[in-house]
Amino acid sequence: MPRNLDLTALRSFTAVAEAGGVTRAAGLLNLTQSAVSMQLKRLEESLDTQLLDRSGRTVALTAAGEQLLSHARRMLALNDEICQRLTSSEYEGEIVLGVPHDIVYPAIPVVLQRFAKDYPRMKVQLRSSFTRDLKSVFARGEADVILTTEDECDAGGETVAVRRLVWVGAPGGQAWRQRPLRLAFEDKCIFRASVQRRLDDAGIPWEMAVESDFTRTIEATVSADLGVHAMLEGAEPPYFSVIPHGGALPELREINVNLYHADFRAADAIRDLVALIRAAFAGAPLQVPRLAG
Repeated sequence: MPRNLDLTALRSFTAVAEAGGVTRAAGLLNLTQSAVSMQLKRLEESLDTQLLDRSGRTVALTAAGEQLLSHARRMLALNDEICQRLTSSEYEGEIVLGVPHDIVYPAIPVVLQRFAKDYPRMKVQLRSSFTRDLKSVFARGEADVILTTEDECDAGGETVAVRRLVWVGAPGGQAWRQRPLRLAFEDKCIFRASVQRRLDDAGIPWEMAVESDFTRTIEATVSADLGVHAMLEGAEPPYFSVIPHGGALPELREINVNLYHADFRAADAIRDLVALIRAAFAGAPLQVPRLAG
């Protein structure tokens, strides 16, 4: 059966090793010398090995003690990080994250899930809207972090991904073959005007299949094969499919996915959320940096 190490005893052992003696370590730990000595004795008994060489005037580490010290420091650092994250009021509160609805999937749910594990007492309010609206919200200080889909990146932002727009429709749908081509875009969609221009340049007649600012209306129209839409490659939901038009529709441009965030200052939670977002859009494993000790 696995044995469990006593973290309190490990902390005393580490303090003795770093302070060079039981007396100084006891003072640092605010414990009596006898309490520290007792913890060291229990630790040696639990491991059935001698960790300290007490033959000289000063306490020295044995070979086993030197090996344990390296592990003990890492265990205590991890213990302290967990306690800090889960109990500190610094990690309570709310972060407002703004994301255009068409790039929420697949990255953002994974980001939110991982962030919740690292900051269980923090609430992330996800605000989904159009890029223009999100930038206005951010400018007013009503969001801490936003993602946008734009041709360029404004000062203070960073581009975390570049994705091509692709034509999407109902799986197995035929609406893309019709002329005039029936389009389904929200009124405020930032892609709408450029898609219409591409069709005009290609000499393809088009008409709007629906006029709405509600994403669900657009999704219902497209999934019913009553119109086509354009969105960033890789972000299409399962009820949409990339249209295999074979050149019958014009190729669309690349779009920047940009990230804007508030000043980190001492806000480790915002810093780590931003790190997760960067990693997600780069396709990297979602790992956040440890807190500085």
